[in-house]
Amino acid sequence: MSFTLAIIGRPNVGKSTIFNRLAGKQLAIIDDTPGVTRDWREAEGSLFDQDFKIIDTAGLEEHFDDSIKGRMRKQTEAALEQTDVVLFVIDGREGVTPIDEHFAQWLRKQKKPVILAVNKCENEKITGSAIGEAYALGLGEPVSISAAHGTGMEELYRLLTPYFPEDEEEPEDEGKEKGEFDDLDAIEGDEDFEFTQDEDDPEIPIKIAIVGRPNVGKSTLLNSIVDDNRVMVGPEAGITRDAIAVDWSYEGRAFKLVDTAGMRRKSRVQNNIEKMSVEDSLRAIRLAQVVILVLDGNMIFEKQDLQIAEHIIEEGRALVVAVNKWDAVKDKKQALETLEDKLEYSLAQIKDVNFATISALNGKNIDKLLKTALDTYALWNKRVPTGGLNRWLRAMESRNPAPLVSGRQNRVKYIAQVKTRPPTFVLWAARPKKLPQSYRRYIINGLRADFDIPAVPIRLLVRASKNPYV
Repeated sequence: MSFTLAIIGRPNVGKSTIFNRLAGKQLAIIDDTPGVTRDWREAEGSLFDQDFKIIDTAGLEEHFDDSIKGRMRKQTEAALEQTDVVLFVIDGREGVTPIDEHFAQWLRKQKKPVILAVNKCENEKITGSAIGEAYALGLGEPVSISAAHGTGMEELYRLLTPYFPEDEEEPEDEGKEKGEFDDLDAIEGDEDFEFTQDEDDPEIPIKIAIVGRPNVGKSTLLNSIVDDNRVMVGPEAGITRDAIAVDWSYEGRAFKLVDTAGMRRKSRVQNNIEKMSVEDSLRAIRLAQVVILVLDGNMIFEKQDLQIAEHIIEEGRALVVAVNKWDAVKDKKQALETLEDKLEYSLAQIKDVNFATISALNGKNIDKLLKTALDTYALWNKRVPTGGLNRWLRAMESRNPAPLVSGRQNRVKYIAQVKTRPPTFVLWAARPKKLPQSYRRYIINGLRADFDIPAVPIRLLVRASKNPYV
């Protein structure tokens, strides 16, 4: 990346729309309600042939207290320290406001290069009037754009040109990055299988999403892990709205930590912003490798916690449970018994889910939680040799043959692991559609016990008998 561009301005001027336009995808939540963005977030962006880092920030307001707006301003000021160039955005439809004037004066004191963008300039009448007013801010030549329609990008490119590197090397074409499960449909629809395993490259960050119900301490946990006030926290439920990704390293290993919005029951999601926040959290789970489900130690595994856990398992992610606020739990023995009981009987599809009791606020057991996450990640990447699998299958079948179908034996003939992340196996049977779920669970439980694959989902695909080695 050649430089970092921070997008700054008062609420509802279109900063997140510009951010999404430069990122080339819908990363930030957008709504007409002012103040949707609260934490600053960064991503890789581009404009024509140039790549750079972009930062979306909360709307600037004149608040210096500990209110949500005051904390939002502190987050924006923290983002400004990370940037090389500022894109100051005003609303062309409303013209220059006193708040715009105040923050234009503030930006001039920051000793950062500033580009002034007049957004929402969809027609010439708006553009002419707004540009004339914008010159009065004393930030140099303004550029008129419409982020929603993609107009004015050429002029923005021209004003950014002085900050592009002089000798830009051509990026290597690495091709499309394959998703974790892009080839699963091919596995399910074909009978000729070949094992595929994503290499665990230590240079590639492990993606960890932090999820849970509102106000269980997800943002506090992220701040405790990175030892910085990176995201907003407070006693109010629902502070986090966007999924915020933070790059970090632990014991020489790169991580991408993602803080997410609290996920309430669908029936309680009442407004459009919360709905989009929940969708963003679900997307974070889908793109993660390890998901840390944060629970309140005084309310362990309520119904919504279990629903979130089941969704993580269905997505095939590596699940780790963090029981937060453990220092405030009075009867720790009873709480542990409740936790272990819920893990055993309410999440029976995964045996021996890994967990850690923590206090995110006081930084207790954070190191243990991270080690637990790494151990679970290793299990999620586990491969079982095919030869040993088929000898094992013969023994499993001899102990407990598959139920008869119309008086005839339903032989299970071969088994092979075709994928990791999570461990995925294919079982060839004489009549796959007649193989009951109870027998499939018998095979999965046997794989867990005999090949030491606890704590992560196992996928079993059953196919009609055909020798996979021919």
